[in-house]
Amino acid sequence: MAAARSELRDGMRVEWDVPVLMDDGLVLRADVFRPPQDGRYPVILSYGPYAKGLAFQDGYPSAWQRMVAEHPDVAFGSSNKYQSWEVVDPEKWVPAGYACVRVDSRGAGRSPGYLDAWSAREAKDIAACVDWAGTQPWSNGKVGLNGISYYSMNQWQAAPLKPKHLAAICVWEGSSDYYRELCRHGGIQSDFLSTWYPRQVTAVQHGVGERGAKSVVTGEPVAGPPTLPEPELAKNRADSDGEATRRELIDDYYRPRLPKFEDIEVPLLSAANWAHHLHTRANFEAYTEAGSTQKWLEVHGLEHWTLFYQEYGLDLQKRFFGHFLHGHDTGWEDQPPVTLNVRHVDGSFERRGEQEWPLARTQWTKLYLDPNDLTLSKTDPGHPGSRSFEALGEYGDRNASSSWLTEKVRCALAAQLAHAHAGLGNALSVILLDPIIEDTIAGNVRATDDVFALHGYPLVGSGSVKATGKRLWAFSPEPSMKRTVPFSATSQTSSAPAAR
Repeated sequence: MAAARSELRDGMRVEWDVPVLMDDGLVLRADVFRPPQDGRYPVILSYGPYAKGLAFQDGYPSAWQRMVAEHPDVAFGSSNKYQSWEVVDPEKWVPAGYACVRVDSRGAGRSPGYLDAWSAREAKDIAACVDWAGTQPWSNGKVGLNGISYYSMNQWQAAPLKPKHLAAICVWEGSSDYYRELCRHGGIQSDFLSTWYPRQVTAVQHGVGERGAKSVVTGEPVAGPPTLPEPELAKNRADSDGEATRRELIDDYYRPRLPKFEDIEVPLLSAANWAHHLHTRANFEAYTEAGSTQKWLEVHGLEHWTLFYQEYGLDLQKRFFGHFLHGHDTGWEDQPPVTLNVRHVDGSFERRGEQEWPLARTQWTKLYLDPNDLTLSKTDPGHPGSRSFEALGEYGDRNASSSWLTEKVRCALAAQLAHAHAGLGNALSVILLDPIIEDTIAGNVRATDDVFALHGYPLVGSGSVKATGKRLWAFSPEPSMKRTVPFSATSQTSSAPAAR
């Protein structure tokens, strides 16, 4: 690859393909956007596999078009030439006195190496990139990690490594548990990896070269410069989807990809979406479990990426990083620990500042699921029961699908069940059991009297609801955590606080 080059453009000093040396001798490539004046600036860094040179408008045109049409403030004040999927726009950060660093992860985009998403090797790379950025002559030594989704998820892995120059992290909708939230929801394999990996990652694997997209700014391949044959590309990447299929329980492959929230000590802004199939659970759990003494939770709606780019999200991020990286008085000291954008039935949102999560005034209510009449009630039905359905029916076929569960139970649970569980941490996931495999699963569990509130996942899966007395069988992917839980559920309701 040619040497890095530097140029002045659009009010920024831009350095393309800057080499970043890793401890194993591999050289990653980064683009650096910084103020044109000499000086030392705080750094906003992202590391991921989506190709730093791929324009948002080219890689994700429908998402971009819809976002700027519905939210014109996203595009305002920028040429948008440097917009890229799920990372900050340097034209909105550099004028505020930041250096923005985008690193192509190992094996992706312009960086060579073996591509292995969310691996321990990637976490080490991020920590090394943080400390590299913190020691550059244009850096003030304070680095913040920021980004959406992948660029948030890997923060959960890198922050516990405690790189010296990491000063704060903003995790905007970032899943944390590779097993439970990406690969196997409640033990049932998700098809997320099988669609996401080829569409968004291997499409820009290092070596796709001339067969792939080119940068609208530099004209160079975003996943090059070499153009390698497909068999060689296949050897240079992990079989992520295949590994998830082959590995049904947590093992030494999954464990390095699981979070260690308690080891996170830097200031944390955890920005959650109320309803995302991958990310919602992690942002709530990280807020309650992170070891940091300075942490904030923000909860919003709308699309997965929109508010990150809107003025609302941009202001939130700049006040957070301005406080911890610049040392400016941004008003962050007055930021409530929890900010909830509460959705109303008309689609509008009411912003509320809170002091804790879960809310102290929550009214916890035990509910009982009765498979016989398909209800949830506050009264114990007092009898066992079961209900089955054909899990492999065609979508939309009411006679061959889980329509009874979806219509009668899932919606009620989604609306009423809280993010709460009784001392079981992340270890337990509730699923629906197939009677064919019931004996196998039942052999891995033991009865307890623990109360467990259904947490984080919709109750949808193959098989049947199996109620034996008051118990619902539960499945833990950890061989050491084998338990059953009472056949009951917990909901939370709360009243709105006084205006503040």
